[in-house]
Amino acid sequence: MENRTDKNSYTIIFAIVMVFVVGALLAFTASSLKPRITENQRIEKQQNILYAMGVNDNTEGSAVFVSTTDAPDLFEKYITKQIVIQGGQTLEDSEAYLMDIKKEKAASKGDASQRRLPLFIGEKDGETFYVIPIYGKGLWDAIWGYVSVDKDMVVQGAYFDHKGETPGLGANIKERFFMDDFIGEHLLDDAGNFKGITVSKSNADPKNEDKTDNEVDAIAGATITGDGVTAMIKSDLKLYKPYFDNLKNN
Repeated sequence: MENRTDKNSYTIIFAIVMVFVVGALLAFTASSLKPRITENQRIEKQQNILYAMGVNDNTEGSAVFVSTTDAPDLFEKYITKQIVIQGGQTLEDSEAYLMDIKKEKAASKGDASQRRLPLFIGEKDGETFYVIPIYGKGLWDAIWGYVSVDKDMVVQGAYFDHKGETPGLGANIKERFFMDDFIGEHLLDDAGNFKGITVSKSNADPKNEDKTDNEVDAIAGATITGDGVTAMIKSDLKLYKPYFDNLKNN
């Protein structure tokens, strides 16, 4: 009997078989790579946190992380404590840096008092750094970062990143010329009220010499991304103010 392969049924069966074969291969590949992906994500978060507190390999004008090989040891060396704040209570958690900030925001359902807030405390050159993760929305997709402050909520360093901002415009939030502008900026006003930092197009201080105006210069052509950075700084960092108020009072 002739075995014809030009029938529709043959095509359909062949397509179904291929779907199962390719699906199985993809599932196997994803499963086998998952431990490595998880490890890479863990190290990347360590690098980001270290960068924000000034532990990096920056060259002239370029933002450079410590190496993936060195990151775990340096993280253990410089990060002395990790805590989670919730409802005014603090709990030590050695893996707080692995928390998914996006999921924590969603889980709190807009109730800031129920949101879990990770905080990473580091020591470098005799100074104490408090590194805070932030998460927000840019022009096209998610933006996020880490901001380190001292006990008075003066910024000591910052790192920002994005998922899909426009190259040469909004994507420049992860460039040193933008991130370094935040160093020394005050999050509080003279009366101790939280003001945050505005990424401003009308900033009258383009050289960023005034660190108490609660503003940094915007990136040309990236207004919406800059607004996203402003929003996540003001919304997320403000949640930590009670902790720092308590820190200064004790």
